[in-house]
Amino acid sequence: MTATLARTAGAPPSTWAPLHAALIERHPIAASYHGRLRVICPHALGWRANRAIVLGYQVGGQTSTGSLDPDPRKRWRCLYLDEIDHLVTDHTAAWHTPDNYNPQHPFNAIDELSAAIGNDTTTPGSAR
Repeated sequence: MTATLARTAGAPPSTWAPLHAALIERHPIAASYHGRLRVICPHALGWRANRAIVLGYQVGGQTSTGSLDPDPRKRWRCLYLDEIDHLVTDHTAAWHTPDNYNPQHPFNAIDELSAAIGNDTTTPGSAR
């Protein structure tokens, strides 16, 4: 189940709609963030300090420190949507949700939650 809450003020950036669709349909996305290719499974969308933000589980691409951490629990990324470029949804790649995802509290620091993956990770085509 995916929870969706309405935004009370401000318009979302152009990357919001494709990220929201990828979250609902559980499709990974590839995008450039701070000049690095990232492949993430978006798990939550919201707002922090009036900026749109996505919580994503990184499954491929680059990080600011080089390669992905071998510990899957350390692959969570918060990305500001206005800093994402060249977003493409991957309809063929496997979806990933690690065991440390908490659907009741997906973000540690967020002002407003707009959409989040629930705790039913058995959607057809998803991988856990």
